[in-house]
Amino acid sequence: MGAASVSAAVATARAWPFEEARKVVARLAGEVRPVVFETGYGPSGLPHIGTFGEVARTSMVRHAFTALTDGKVPSHLVAFSDDMDGMRRVPGNVPNQERLAHHLGRPLTEVPDPFGTHESFAHHNNARLRAFLDDFGFEYEFVSATEAYRSGRFDAALLATLRAYDEVMAIMLPTLGPDRRATYSPFLPIHPESRVVMQVPLEAHDADAGTITWREPEGGRLHETPVTGGAAKLQWKPDWAMRWTALGVDYEMAGKDLIDSVRESSRICRAIGGTPPEGFNYELFLDENGEKISKTRGNGLAVEDWLAYASPESLALFMYQKPKTAKRLHFDVIPKAVDEYFAFAAKYAQEDEARRLENPVWHIKGAPETARGTPVSFAMLLNLVSASNAQNRDVLWGFISRYAPDATTQSEPELDRLVEYALRYHRDFVLPTKRYRAPTEAERTAMLELSARLEGMEGASAEAIQDEVYAVGKAHFEVLRDWFGALYQVLLGQEQGPRFGSFVALYGVAETRRLIADALAREAA
Repeated sequence: MGAASVSAAVATARAWPFEEARKVVARLAGEVRPVVFETGYGPSGLPHIGTFGEVARTSMVRHAFTALTDGKVPSHLVAFSDDMDGMRRVPGNVPNQERLAHHLGRPLTEVPDPFGTHESFAHHNNARLRAFLDDFGFEYEFVSATEAYRSGRFDAALLATLRAYDEVMAIMLPTLGPDRRATYSPFLPIHPESRVVMQVPLEAHDADAGTITWREPEGGRLHETPVTGGAAKLQWKPDWAMRWTALGVDYEMAGKDLIDSVRESSRICRAIGGTPPEGFNYELFLDENGEKISKTRGNGLAVEDWLAYASPESLALFMYQKPKTAKRLHFDVIPKAVDEYFAFAAKYAQEDEARRLENPVWHIKGAPETARGTPVSFAMLLNLVSASNAQNRDVLWGFISRYAPDATTQSEPELDRLVEYALRYHRDFVLPTKRYRAPTEAERTAMLELSARLEGMEGASAEAIQDEVYAVGKAHFEVLRDWFGALYQVLLGQEQGPRFGSFVALYGVAETRRLIADALAREAA
């Protein structure tokens, strides 16, 4: 399989995508055949970052698998959309909601698009999903449940599920409450007239004929429906197992809330003749209030939200880090993710192979030989915008050019992108939350002394300026944190800020002295 020819660094790499990829290598047991990685998505609402995260993380595992097998084992990623599922509720973050309310229960590919741009609501959401996967450059095969059911791609696995009907019921019934147990069926026929996905018990099932018999709840009309050709679909846990079998899925990760579902679907997969995939359970993303993000509630970030203020690489880094730890996913995590990515990128060029394989950049960009940092951090740019009240990129580049004379928009395209992001992020998130406070007498005295010490330091290094900032702080404050807090709150109107010496070097000594004077004059007025 090529394992013997991979480098020692690859063979011993311990980054989590390599640990996951080794599960797939072990599953092959020396066999060389195409390997299938899968991610699942339910288009019941607009795709959010959790969907992106699953594709990004699975792609990282696939990339590590390719390295471990020296590129000699073909693989591909299936991005599966469960778009034949019946619409259970109307999402709260879409227009024309009253229009959707008339189509509850119908397959999502048969529900009108509330945006009026696509064939159906599912087609709209699928297009959104594919667009951001394409923009990031993911390699994948998109599979629609509706197309797979209707084309016959799932027919063999559906018939196998029907033959194992009693075994499937024995697995599922103990997991259900008494009321649900009394009416449960793994097969959901689609009403031939109303097109509603019917949640009804079966009157009979015929494995030889490949049909199920069911009765309408209202009126009692009896129907015999084939399980093939898109006339019926499976409940989601049997559906998951059937899909693993039909597509030959070798690896699929899932959220921590689906641990029991993975176990039950794995049992069903074995019952119908398949082999459950490898995988792991990742922790869920939380919104600003610590609640699980949801497509239908619309309480999470959309991918477009993040990409309006930061690079795709920063988003991928957020997904890479600690996948088994619950993390808040809100706008305030963006600046840290941006700067962490460029910190890793700056290290990458200097690292040997072993360290590169542990660097997130290798997993995000695929061994990018050109990865490097930026001369000014995103956090520093945000503070520069805040202090200067800059409204356009030319003003910011004026400060940057003085601080880093060799930097230009051509030589530093990533920094140029950060400038645009910083202006937008400051306008939307920093400016509305600015709260300046008046200095105490001790703080006023210290700031006046700092301004005096800065006089004549134009062109001094950030370290020399920081020494002066420290000297003033030590002379006037028992706790230096109180001094820096005062600088941020009085001068910048925020609770936290940059390393102050670096900020002054970038913003300018004269400009900083003017900032101090204006702040003290404002509070004295």
